[in-house]
Amino acid sequence: MLPQDRSSQDRSPLQPVNLPEGWAPDSWRSRPATQMPAYPDADALQDALRELRALPPLVTSWEIIALKQHLAEAQEGRRFLLQGGDCAESFAECSSDVISNRLKVLLQMSLVLVHGLRLPVVRVGRFAGQYAKPRSADDETRDGVTLPSYRGDIVNAPGFTAQERVPDPRRMIKAHARSAMTMNFVRALIDGGFADLHHPEYWDLRWVRHSPLADEYHRMVASIGDAVRFMETLSGSQVHNLNRVDFYTAHEALLLPYEEAQTRQVPRQWGWFNLSTHFPWIGMRTAALDGAHVEYFRGIRNPIAVKVGPGATPDAVLRLIDALNPDDEPGRLTLVHRMGAAQIGSKLPALLDAVRRDGRRVLWVCDPMHGNTESTANGYKTRRFGNIRSELEQAFDLHAVAGTRLGGVHLELTGEDVTECLGGARELTEHDLERAYRSTVDPRLNYEQALEIAMSIVRKHAQLVAPVQA
Repeated sequence: MLPQDRSSQDRSPLQPVNLPEGWAPDSWRSRPATQMPAYPDADALQDALRELRALPPLVTSWEIIALKQHLAEAQEGRRFLLQGGDCAESFAECSSDVISNRLKVLLQMSLVLVHGLRLPVVRVGRFAGQYAKPRSADDETRDGVTLPSYRGDIVNAPGFTAQERVPDPRRMIKAHARSAMTMNFVRALIDGGFADLHHPEYWDLRWVRHSPLADEYHRMVASIGDAVRFMETLSGSQVHNLNRVDFYTAHEALLLPYEEAQTRQVPRQWGWFNLSTHFPWIGMRTAALDGAHVEYFRGIRNPIAVKVGPGATPDAVLRLIDALNPDDEPGRLTLVHRMGAAQIGSKLPALLDAVRRDGRRVLWVCDPMHGNTESTANGYKTRRFGNIRSELEQAFDLHAVAGTRLGGVHLELTGEDVTECLGGARELTEHDLERAYRSTVDPRLNYEQALEIAMSIVRKHAQLVAPVQA
């Protein structure tokens, strides 16, 4: 629980309480800022930011506080975090079919996890704001022509022309509008019973009716349906809260001017909230201790996450924890390790040991996607399903040995019929990538592969729990 003086109702929301020393929503501007676009028109940028500051927020402070409590319970092993969605959203795919298919995938995965882990699942969509992407270089050269890199639809367009690649601040307004439309549609679906556990069969995606996993999933659905009907027969009434779920959003808070414009104080709460999303995170490229992103994140009240790669040292991770969660607040900080299947065994244990020995309270989550990216001979950026599953299964084993807990998974996935990652239930090959490769940035798991990952988590959990129960 928060200290009583922090949540006191008689404090003015205009007088921040216990803010980090020297912090303000714009204090990040005094620090080195990486992965920022160079806007050619400073006046147009300021106009766009003024408009953003006047627009309504996308989420509420009470939703943010509720998520933080759920994440605190995940830290204690009483919940499991499922975070997933697109590598980078596009304006063109802000459509009802794409949004509902994303939601279906996450609902089905969470159903598998709830059934297998016997734990409530915290559902966090990597969407409604995931419009910015970090790049390895500021520029891109093709056939002797050099243009600014594509940094996501919130900054510029993917087409390789000078006009499309110029950073346009008006795109932040478009991103806000599409994020709002996405959130409104998701809320309407959930409030309307889209997530009703009485009818999980409604979540099926047409194109995977003949999936090799379909029979196993439908047996699980039937089992859950039987259990619900049994409980309702005993009680003589409908079981409450089975017709809706809690659902939250997350994105990498990369474009700091956009995030600052949505950072606000609210009545009857102390401090500042980023109201563009429930759960922002810092990517590996922007996690420098003295950098602008860490400076911005240390002052907001949202639960936050940091991606941790194979180059991270125990000392650096502990200093990041000091900066981002100095009061050891439950649910405040999630560390998302993304090492790669080949390196997790040698890189992760030292980090787990250091954080455990120092008594730090964090939620450990595995991102088995980003450390396993490779390019094929025919020029596609892809990931092998076997490596993704291997890193995730190794993560469970390494946490068990270290005496820590893997409390969640962070995935790039889609509900569309794409062929971007190799392997999985249909054993996709390099030739299959040509059929339906649609991502403009990183390869995503399709529906079948995502559901198979959920089932792999359940099987691995069962392997670890069985010896303990015996």
